[in-house]
Amino acid sequence: MNRLKAMLMSEWDLMRIVRLAIGIWLGIEAVMQMEVFAGLASAFFLYQAITGTGCCGAQGCYAPLRSKAGSQSIQDIEYEEVK
Repeated sequence: MNRLKAMLMSEWDLMRIVRLAIGIWLGIEAVMQMEVFAGLASAFFLYQAITGTGCCGAQGCYAPLRSKAGSQSIQDIEYEEVK
């Protein structure tokens, strides 16, 4: 239960909020217009917003975080001249 709560309450970024808004909007439109396709699209967007996944799946488009500038040591490279 704690894992589910942590997943729902963490890492809310702009795209996750946009997916939630689109899902709610499509859900309301699906009920008002009695559209099945809009209801399915709403469920899709709401699922993505609630679980924190995007179109790439579970972190399929992962980009590594930047490392701190001082954390890596600079190694001296020795060059040999070839004639």
